[in-house]
Amino acid sequence: MKEKLDLYIDGQFIEAKNYVPLYSPYSNEKIADVAFANEEETDLAISAAARASKMMAKMPAYERADILENVVTLLKEKADECARLIATESAKPITAAKGEVARTIMTYKFAAEEARRITGETIPMDAAPGGEGRIAFTIREPIGVIGAITPFNFPMNLVAHKVGPAIAAGNAIVLKPAEQTPLSALFLAEIFQKAGLPAGVLNIIPGHGHIAGDRLVQDERVKGITFTGSPPVGKLIKGKAGLKKVTLELGSNSALIVDDGVDVESLIDRAVFGAFANAGQVCISVQRIYVHENLFEQFVKSFSRKAETLVCGDPLDEKTDISALIRAKEADRAIQWIDEAVKQGAKIITGAKREGNILYPTVLTDVSSDAKISCQEAFAPLVMINKVKSVEEAVKLVNDSKYGLQAGIYTNSVHTAFEAASNLQVGGVMINDIPTFRVDHMPYGGVKESGYGREGLKYAIEEMTELKLICFKK
Repeated sequence: MKEKLDLYIDGQFIEAKNYVPLYSPYSNEKIADVAFANEEETDLAISAAARASKMMAKMPAYERADILENVVTLLKEKADECARLIATESAKPITAAKGEVARTIMTYKFAAEEARRITGETIPMDAAPGGEGRIAFTIREPIGVIGAITPFNFPMNLVAHKVGPAIAAGNAIVLKPAEQTPLSALFLAEIFQKAGLPAGVLNIIPGHGHIAGDRLVQDERVKGITFTGSPPVGKLIKGKAGLKKVTLELGSNSALIVDDGVDVESLIDRAVFGAFANAGQVCISVQRIYVHENLFEQFVKSFSRKAETLVCGDPLDEKTDISALIRAKEADRAIQWIDEAVKQGAKIITGAKREGNILYPTVLTDVSSDAKISCQEAFAPLVMINKVKSVEEAVKLVNDSKYGLQAGIYTNSVHTAFEAASNLQVGGVMINDIPTFRVDHMPYGGVKESGYGREGLKYAIEEMTELKLICFKK
C-alpha cells in the first residue's frame, strides 16, 4: 500500500497542495497520507471531464461495454487486494469485504451489458388528431459530466453504482469518495486506466464535502449529481444544484415485520445478518423489528442468542463478524441512543458493550416510538424488537417514519403479503426476506427522506441520460 496517495485527474496522478492523514477505524494506526482537493484542483478535474465528455458521447456502445468488461477481468485478478483495502480503510470484516468485491465485479458486469442495450421506443403519433403521416421515436443521450459523491460503508460497490452507469451511458465523471475511504476508489483509477478508459473520463478527487463537494454541485459544467449519504447533506445538495439532474440515496431505519404462524427459527440467521452486517452500517440494515405477540418471546430469545455468537474483533481476521464503527464519535452516539432508550423504558436484552470503536451487537425491546433508535437512522449494530397484535398495526408503525427505503415481511399468507406490499410506504418491499436484501441490477431507492431517483444499472442509466424525441413527417 502506498504511503502517499495523489489526486487522479485527466488520466494521471497529480500532487495536491493538501494531504490529510488517514487512520484505521479499528486500530487508529496511520494508513496513508491522502490528497484532498481544493477548489482549484476540483476545477481541473471538472475541466478534464468536460473535455472528455465530448469524446465519450461519440464512443460506440460496444467500446464502452468492452472497457467495462476489461474492468471486470482486472478486478477478478485483484479481488484479494481490493478486499484488503476495503477492510483496512473502513474496518469492514475481511469476509464481508470479499463479498463486496464480488458484488462490485457483478455491478460492472451489469454496466457492460446495459451499455449495449440503451434503447428508446416508437411513439404512435397518429393516436392524436393532427399526428397523421408522422413517425416518431425516442433515443437516450448522455448528459455530459456526472458528479458522484459516495459514502464509506460500501466504498467500492457504491462507487461502481455511480461510475459504471455513467460510463455505460457515455458520460464522463468526477468522483469524490468518502473522506474515510479513498483507498479503494483511487485503486480503481489504475484498473480503469489498464482497461483502456480514455484520459479525463474518470477523475477521482478525495476531499472535504464543503470544498470539493460544493464545487461539484454548483459548477454549471456538471450536469448531474448522484449522491449517497445523509438526508441533511442531500437536502443541501438539492438546494444548491439548481436545474441539474440529481439522484439522492439517503437515510433509512428499515423495518422487518414477523407475522403470526411463521417458522421463527428458519428466519433468525437471516434477521441477525440483516441487523448486524457491517456493524449495522448499511442503509437497509434491519433496525426495527415488529413481531406478532404470539411469537415475540421465542423470537427475542432466539435472535439474542444468535447475536451473542457473533465474533467482534480485527477486520482482517477471517473469523470476525463485527468490527469497529467508522469513527469514535459514532460509537459515542450509539451508546447515547441506547441510554436514552433505556431512560424511556426500553430493556437491553444483550450488548450495549463497547471496546474501542467496536460496539457489541445490541438488542433492545419495548422501545418508545419517539426514541432515536426507533425514529432516526442508527447506522450501528443496534436493533429494537417490539411486540404487535397484527400486521396492520406493524405496517402503521413502519410507516410512522420520515424514511421509506425498504421493508421486509415474513408471512405465510399471500393475502397479507400483498396487503402489506400495497400499504407500506417504501421504495421496495421484500416478502419473506429482510429489507437488507439487494442485488445490483434491481431498482433501488426510497421515498420520503430516503431520497428519490433509482440506482440499479438500467435505472441509473435513465437518470444519467436525456430522452430525446425525433419525429419525421412523411
